[in-house]
Amino acid sequence: MGARFYFYMSTCLCVTSGLLCVVLVVFWNWRWRGGFAWDGTEAQFNWHPVLMISGLLVLYGLAAILFRVPWGWSQKKRGWKLVHAGLMLAALLLAAVGLHVAFDVHRSLKIPSMFSLHSWVGMSAVVTFGWQWFLGLVGFLLPCSAPQLGHALKGIHVWMGKAVLMLTLAACVSGINEQLSFALDGVSADAYSSLPAEALFANTLGMLTVAFSVLVFGILSKADWRRPEANTDAETAPILLREEAT
Repeated sequence: MGARFYFYMSTCLCVTSGLLCVVLVVFWNWRWRGGFAWDGTEAQFNWHPVLMISGLLVLYGLAAILFRVPWGWSQKKRGWKLVHAGLMLAALLLAAVGLHVAFDVHRSLKIPSMFSLHSWVGMSAVVTFGWQWFLGLVGFLLPCSAPQLGHALKGIHVWMGKAVLMLTLAACVSGINEQLSFALDGVSADAYSSLPAEALFANTLGMLTVAFSVLVFGILSKADWRRPEANTDAETAPILLREEAT
């Protein structure tokens, strides 16, 4: 069994755990947190963890490992860069809507915003992600981007990408714990410390986010699974630069 077998096995586990994260966070908020709405109530807030985990964690993580897919190595990198940038933009938009949901509900219910460690870490993840996507746009996408600029920004782009994933994982785990603490506060039979069904389910969701992130980091850190660099002008030229007619 070669390196490609282990790559596809790891990727399959990564995709599966990511999809399970999305399914579990939707079920948690539908089954225990009152479902979904868009009316300024707590039911609207339930969109926040769904959007954040779906976009900022899962979609972001899958977009990050896109270049590791071996069957795409023989194809032009420009197309893969466009797909990568599009997935990242979709993840950023989902995160932005998720932030709007949280602030909107807090304002409607007169709850203070940005007071917890979860909110600080989460905002740091989104802001860092925004800067990373902007630098990617400037360095790799615009027609005016010089290849030298792309080379100079590549290391920063990769480093910020890993930082976003770490911050997102911290925000997800702390957010799940914070939500359970608020929802199951007290000394009743449903208290968090008694580990009722909801707490057990949400803790499982938290461990799945950890597993997904570990798999993404593992795939990204494996040197044998990196796309070979062509080191040609065609590969380093800005993506949106119109190709010459052949």
